[in-house]
Amino acid sequence: MIACGLIYAVVGVVLFALGFFGLIVHAHPVRKLIAFNIMGSGVFLVLVGLPQRTAGTPPDRVSEALVLTGIVVAVSATAFGLALARRLYDLTGKPRLPNDPRPES
Repeated sequence: MIACGLIYAVVGVVLFALGFFGLIVHAHPVRKLIAFNIMGSGVFLVLVGLPQRTAGTPPDRVSEALVLTGIVVAVSATAFGLALARRLYDLTGKPRLPNDPRPES
């Protein structure tokens, strides 16, 4: 039987890979921001899942504190990124950087 912590870690790695793919593929800043948040969620799952080694032992409080701090930082960074995307749209009328050679998706 697979340990619960290992399932969290594997799902975290998959989420990180999906977020990284979305970050590379999409040109729209809001989509990039969402992909970056998916990557962060994957890292949080790995940080929660890996320290749980045996059943019945208490979880690692340091990793939980790191995840909680990371969630607060991620929410703040997302709000800042959305404000920057909104400002970019107000200034240029387009939701993308002016010198981005990729076609709009």
